[in-house]
Amino acid sequence: MQPHRILIADDDAEILAGAVELLSMSGREVLTAVDGLEALDILRAGDVHLALLDLHMPRQTGLDIFQYVRAKTITTPCLFWSGEATDSTAQWLLDEGAAGFLRKPVKPEELRACVTKTLEKNWGIAG
Repeated sequence: MQPHRILIADDDAEILAGAVELLSMSGREVLTAVDGLEALDILRAGDVHLALLDLHMPRQTGLDIFQYVRAKTITTPCLFWSGEATDSTAQWLLDEGAAGFLRKPVKPEELRACVTKTLEKNWGIAG
C-alpha cells in the first residue's frame, strides 16, 4: 500500500521542520511548501491525502488555499493551524468544512492524533 501524502504549508522554517519530522516517522510521505503559492502548485498536481495549512503565509493565505480547494471541488481535506487566528475564524473554517483547527504551539501528540484521525476518516486506515 502506498503511504499517504501530506502537504504541510508553513512559512516558519522551524515549525515546518518539526512537523515534517513528526509526521514522516509514521511512514507517511510529507511534501512541504513555504508559502501559499507553492502549496497551491502541489495541490493542483493532485494525489495529496491531507493538507496541513498555516492560516497566515506570504503570497497566498491558508484561507485563500481553502477557498480554491472548495471552488475546484478538490477532495483533499484541509487542517489548519495558527497562533494568531480568532475563535470566530477557527469556527468559520470548521463550519465551512475544514477537517480541523489547531492552535500553535501544537503538542506533537495532538498534531499526530489529529492527522491520523483525519486520514482515517477520509481515506480509511491511516498509513
